[in-house]
Amino acid sequence: MAAATILIVDDEALVRWSLRERLTAGGYDVLEAGLASEALERLSSAEVDLVLLDFKLPDGDGLTVLRRVKETASETQVIMMTAFSTVENAVEAMKLGAYHYVNKPFDLEEVVILVEKALETSQLRREVRALRTSQGRECAFDAIIGDSPAMKAIKALLARVATSPASTVLLTGETGTGKDLAAKTIHYNSDRARRSFVNITMSALPEQLLESELFGHERGAFTDARQQKRGLFETADGGTVFLDEIGEITAGLQSKLLRFLEEKTFKRVGGLADVRVDVRVIAATNRDLEQEVKAGKFREDLFYRLHVMPVTLPPLRERDGDIRLLIEYYVDRFNREFRKKVRGLNDEAIALLEHYRWPGNIRELRNAIERAMLLVDREWLTPHDFPSLTRQAVSTSLFRLPPEGVNLEDVERQLLVQALERCHWNQTHAGQLLRINRDQVRYRIEKFGLQRAAA
Repeated sequence: MAAATILIVDDEALVRWSLRERLTAGGYDVLEAGLASEALERLSSAEVDLVLLDFKLPDGDGLTVLRRVKETASETQVIMMTAFSTVENAVEAMKLGAYHYVNKPFDLEEVVILVEKALETSQLRREVRALRTSQGRECAFDAIIGDSPAMKAIKALLARVATSPASTVLLTGETGTGKDLAAKTIHYNSDRARRSFVNITMSALPEQLLESELFGHERGAFTDARQQKRGLFETADGGTVFLDEIGEITAGLQSKLLRFLEEKTFKRVGGLADVRVDVRVIAATNRDLEQEVKAGKFREDLFYRLHVMPVTLPPLRERDGDIRLLIEYYVDRFNREFRKKVRGLNDEAIALLEHYRWPGNIRELRNAIERAMLLVDREWLTPHDFPSLTRQAVSTSLFRLPPEGVNLEDVERQLLVQALERCHWNQTHAGQLLRINRDQVRYRIEKFGLQRAAA
């Protein structure tokens, strides 16, 4: 990593010399200026990470230089130095964006420690900005793979949701359809993109811990609560909270979540005061919440509060033509990750993947291609590189409806007899072969009047 560049601005040569010697010994590149005009010239001709800036200069004051620094290079940190410290000067400097200030005469080691902390802060800000920029690119609408009519409609809907003022969004769809990506896309394409995106899986924690994670807790609220803790809703103030698997939360937490969504306030665990925040809540589930409401497992009022802006993500089997695009994307991605040069899938392999039902949707497709890419040592992937899909295809091909049709009960009876005979009439094992339980096997034995042949 390149050494940080520090500009020392002070009209006293001895101050500049002492700071330069100590900072150079610490591995920093050091520039100097004795006037405000010289400081502005240095700032325009070089990339400066931090400025040590005197309040009083012969041709101006340090606050003028500070303003120019923050106007032209907001990431550059500024530490003010003064022999005439006043509260008003310090407050004004901090308002204008100074990192800190030190009084003359100062301890060199204390200044070095302050410089290190200021540069760490600057580096963290750059990393956060770079991360947000990267996530924004990854979550752009054109980064969502799919040109099928179903996905074009979803992209258009996500764009409208992102720019809408809706404070709650409900994402539904089967497992593996990309609900987490949809949530990030909404956030990073909204006016909340510069603030936090935090997510939590609702089924991952017991109720008390989950409540603490969401709402925070006060010191002494429960055993081991040794200090106050801010919850996710406070952390994400101004941003987005993604509640995955919302259908899994308990009745008690449902009521507290409902209150928060309606009033935008909550109490920390063990707290008395209301805390108000502004967050967008995106909830996701692969359950049918309407059926959960009818069954009494999910609050009806919470369902309707979440259902303000519903988005249903289509399963992969309904996305005509998208499988080929996803195949190309994942082959290219895993070529880079695994440093391979696989050219793609041959026609038979593509046909196999396109005709498979993909119950696990995009997640299952990704895992299948990742496994094949890890093991392949050829230019082209073939059906043999997808053994689980090949077995499924063979299994499916055994049950083709003949043109003249069949008597379904005859087929059911014959399969039951074959399973029983293969398992020597062990009803539990026969049920396992037919993917039914022992009671269902016994029911069908009675239904068809089957009897085990005498030995």
